[in-house]
Amino acid sequence: MSASKPLEGLRIISFEQFGAAPYATMFLADFGAEVIKVESAAGDYARQTGPQTLGEGDSLYFQCFNLNKKSVVLNLKDPGDRALFEELVVDCDAVVNNLRGSLPAKLGIDYPALKAINPAIVCGHISAYGREGSRADWPGYDFLMQAEAGIMALTGDPDAEPTRVGLSMVDYMTGMMLAYGVMSAIHSAGRTGVGMDIDASLFDTALHQLAYQGTWYLNEGIVTPRMPRAAHPSSTPVQLYRTEDGWIYLCCMNQNFWELLLELLGREDLARDPRFATMADRQANRETLGGILDEQFAQRTSTAWMELLKGKIPAAPVRPLDEAVDNPFVAEAGMIKAVDHPSGRTLRFFANPLKINGQRPAQRAAPALDEHGPSLRQAAQGGTGEQSA
Repeated sequence: MSASKPLEGLRIISFEQFGAAPYATMFLADFGAEVIKVESAAGDYARQTGPQTLGEGDSLYFQCFNLNKKSVVLNLKDPGDRALFEELVVDCDAVVNNLRGSLPAKLGIDYPALKAINPAIVCGHISAYGREGSRADWPGYDFLMQAEAGIMALTGDPDAEPTRVGLSMVDYMTGMMLAYGVMSAIHSAGRTGVGMDIDASLFDTALHQLAYQGTWYLNEGIVTPRMPRAAHPSSTPVQLYRTEDGWIYLCCMNQNFWELLLELLGREDLARDPRFATMADRQANRETLGGILDEQFAQRTSTAWMELLKGKIPAAPVRPLDEAVDNPFVAEAGMIKAVDHPSGRTLRFFANPLKINGQRPAQRAAPALDEHGPSLRQAAQGGTGEQSA
């Protein structure tokens, strides 16, 4: 018997495409919420996003963001579809979207429009720049936020061109912020009977990720530069080092790790070198220390160094994507799950990174376009058929 999930009994309707909102609602679906994905007749653009498609109206890109959900095609400008949507809202906990800022109000899917139908409804909104202000109707994507919010200026080597993070992390972080906000609001509505609007924007999220570097600038005017070897701006040695056959990342974030590293390397002489005595000294002589450690680490392979350092010094090899996914520890952690697909294939996906009582939540394939539309319409019309799972 599968373990119960903490969000069982919640119903969430989502007008979503591509990554940010689908990522948020997939976590809610993984944790047991009934997530009804509303699509146009053409479907989420992600269904056609290559390079790997799974037949008409499906792709691996779409599958990876939409596990455990249901799909219904609705056109809110059609009176019948609008009536079905409002019927669903009556017995719904949240309505989510990732539309341009002004569209939720125009489509009547914000709290002012829906509170008469369900006073406890929570309306979650992801937009590029927010639902108010001069950019409310601007389109926007993850990479644009990385550019304007300063993330690209902090990424890569000093002499390289501005560099984006290789993944759409702003999308995913915004999705998780919305999921947190929506669940917090549902908790409040459960106590008070009053719902609300919850907003997350890609730009706000990207800016917030500047964290301590941004705080240094706000208070001291410090502009953190791009650091060579992906180094930490104020701790040393915390950076990439070249080995005989690749790279490892070393994190000596405190004095104890530094002293243990020297012991493991057989370089106690460096402990007596005043240039490297403290973190501040090592920071002031980063380039000199880097040259010494490069020469040391070049003597062995990454695997050999990890055998020496593992579990003692925080360190990790730099792996290409294929080796990263095929890493035996990924299997040990249970982070890959097999999911049956309607095509007859068994697909592999990343498991949810959270555990419920020590187990990762079960997953099922993303829905076909309008797969659950007939059962939802039948239920709304007073039919007796059960909604398909």
